Amino acid sequence: MTEPVSRYRWIDGDGPAFGAPGLEPRWTSSAKDAVSTAYAASSKIWFTVSHGILNEIYSPTIDRPQIRDMQFLITDGETFFHEERRDLLHEFEYIDKDALAVRVRNRDRDGRYTIVREMISDPHYPVVLVHVRLEGDEQFLSRLHLYALLSPHLEGGGMGNSGRVADVAGKSVLIAWRDNMSLAMTADCGFSRASCGFVGASDGWQDLKQNFRMDWQFDRALNGNIALMGEIPCEHMRDFTLAIGISESLHAALAATMGSVAVPFKRHISRFITQWHRIETPLNLAEHSNDDGRLLHISHNVVLAHEDKTFSGAFIASASIPWGYAKGDDDLGGYHLVWTRDMVQTATAMMACGRVDTALRALIYLACTQKPNGAFSQNFWVNGEPYWTGIQLDEVAFPIMLAWRLWQLDGLENFDVFPFVERAAGFLVRFSPVTQQERWEEAAGYSPSTLAAVIAGLICAADLARLHESPELARFLEEQADWIESHLEDWTVTNNGVLHPDVKRHYMRIRPPECGEPYAHEDCGNEKVHINNLAPNEKSDFEAREIVDGGFLELVRYGVRAPNDPVIVDTLKVIDSVLRRDTPKGPCWLRYNHDGYGQRTDGGPFVGWGKGRAWPLLTGERAHYELAAGRDIGDLIATIERFASDGGMLPEQIWDEPDAYGLVLGGPAGSAMPLVWAHSEYLKLLRSALDGKVFDCIPIVEERYAKGNHSKSHIEVFKVVRRQFHHMTAGKTLRITSADRFQVVWSVDNWQSTRVLDSTQLGYAGSYADILTAPEQSGGVSFTLFWPEENRWEGRNFDVALEPPA
Repeated sequence: MTEPVSRYRWIDGDGPAFGAPGLEPRWTSSAKDAVSTAYAASSKIWFTVSHGILNEIYSPTIDRPQIRDMQFLITDGETFFHEERRDLLHEFEYIDKDALAVRVRNRDRDGRYTIVREMISDPHYPVVLVHVRLEGDEQFLSRLHLYALLSPHLEGGGMGNSGRVADVAGKSVLIAWRDNMSLAMTADCGFSRASCGFVGASDGWQDLKQNFRMDWQFDRALNGNIALMGEIPCEHMRDFTLAIGISESLHAALAATMGSVAVPFKRHISRFITQWHRIETPLNLAEHSNDDGRLLHISHNVVLAHEDKTFSGAFIASASIPWGYAKGDDDLGGYHLVWTRDMVQTATAMMACGRVDTALRALIYLACTQKPNGAFSQNFWVNGEPYWTGIQLDEVAFPIMLAWRLWQLDGLENFDVFPFVERAAGFLVRFSPVTQQERWEEAAGYSPSTLAAVIAGLICAADLARLHESPELARFLEEQADWIESHLEDWTVTNNGVLHPDVKRHYMRIRPPECGEPYAHEDCGNEKVHINNLAPNEKSDFEAREIVDGGFLELVRYGVRAPNDPVIVDTLKVIDSVLRRDTPKGPCWLRYNHDGYGQRTDGGPFVGWGKGRAWPLLTGERAHYELAAGRDIGDLIATIERFASDGGMLPEQIWDEPDAYGLVLGGPAGSAMPLVWAHSEYLKLLRSALDGKVFDCIPIVEERYAKGNHSKSHIEVFKVVRRQFHHMTAGKTLRITSADRFQVVWSVDNWQSTRVLDSTQLGYAGSYADILTAPEQSGGVSFTLFWPEENRWEGRNFDVALEPPA
């Protein structure tokens, strides 16, 4: 038969689980059922497993999925038709506790047959190998017909794929291609029949569903949403190996696939497990686990597996697709991107596991993606291409902290980190304290979590500057950090809280910028926070004092505030009252109140709007705080372990309401799973419990701030472009800063007399000039600026009134 009819995307009706939006909801790799992942340490391919089937493959880089589902269809040709995902019962296990090699038993509900899959990736080539064994009554098995069905989503898209049946060395091979990617699928026994069709019209699922027989054998399907199907000649065969290879050319995909399937599966799996055994899990961390180290093993391997093998050091946020069954071809970004924040969390977790070399690779990768001004893109593909363009100050501070930690462990090798750190610190000086986005990617303003990272990053940069014989820069960076620290409560704490009857003073999630400050909204001045992702017509603007999150705990984590600080303790009461969700598995916390990013109340997917759910990684953050406060965290460690799926995957969010819609209270919701940040938090928590102190805590920051071993800041920072003010306390130093060299002309007697001061240049940190005032001084300071490099005057005067000290 030739090309089948219809290349249109299937929208409605009955059909295979890999269909397009409009289907009855079917969970992807990030959903509620047993989920696992597998990865070959020396190859370039990754896959996820859910509902007992091969769900997604990523290759040669792991930023976009290349298939969506490979499953078996089973029929006796006369009386029944089974789809492996929907109709069989699934049992999951790892073949070896130290390797991401997966065994799944998919069992007929009537107990007549079982399909045993063992799934790995070829240790040397971008090929996924699925060894299959049929078990059951021999008389029944002899009547079975087994078909491998695969939906190519090359380059991450369902549309625009083409496929055909090919003959290679006497074996039928199914091939597909789209743009620059190609795929090949075959079995060591070959296919007795094969077909290519368009999903929902001429695919193999539609064929078998009609009369339990394979009547169609289309040799090609071009430029559409397609499915490939091959029949396994299993009349007298009870085990075989299926191979799926992906590469940037059809010839390479075919050669790799045929080469892999020619080698016995036993040899492949032996090599696979041996290679994973070379990556030793730090068993000492299991001392404080409650599952004999099971989640430790899995988390360690899952984090390592999320590093790209083409772009060394690039760790993506997750290989899963949140609510993937509701996603279209135009939604390519998401968790397959590199987020600097998530990646530094990952690298630090690897340091906690003793893998300093892995953390160094991550740092070098970040250095290669740093912008000339010292910043980093909000996120980017593994090849460094930016995706979103927001500015998040913590994503600039975190790499500095990573560099400092590596230096402390003598892990920088020959990498000269100072130019990288100097640029990033300079960006923080020029752009802090107002961030365009905080750690939840949404709101602008003064964020406790962001400022915690900025303060810690500046102190780490100062330490490295002093090491590199730049004492003036070091002092300047420390003074910048001290200035921000001195205003933390002014900028981020409300004195008139409304969320807890006994607490008026507590940290807010974020305080919006004032009018005239960077990123200020049109309705600035009323301290309103806009909440994204809420349902149409749902209230989305709130007073800043009405919205809280747990980000303030980062102040304790890095050593900026002591765990017994009164405002910290009171804010804990507020978030426990507003954000805590108790489940049968233990407590978990929301990101912030009124969050809209999560499973809808009717169990539907997040598509544009929803309801935020509890995040297991926040249980880890709370556990770190409790450890810092000197309390036992064993129950919280156990809680995180219970949040993991049967495959050991930690979800981004859990369902936090009573069981409904197939979702279980405390079980995974449809968001990302695994979330690498959550696994990293767990690994760091085990290390912290072993050490008896928070692994992320930076001692020089803790000594300076939490323990109070520094003088209070004596400066107020004035930025012509980003931060102007009209009042300051007499006795403080008015520090004027700019990216460019300048000359300040100033007066304290309403211009009856003037003084001139040249700015001091500090490289990427810019220039500064200090005007000292005395505590008894009254009146004010007036000044203007001259820009010598441009030979121009500012053209306006600035006036700062002096107020008496409190």
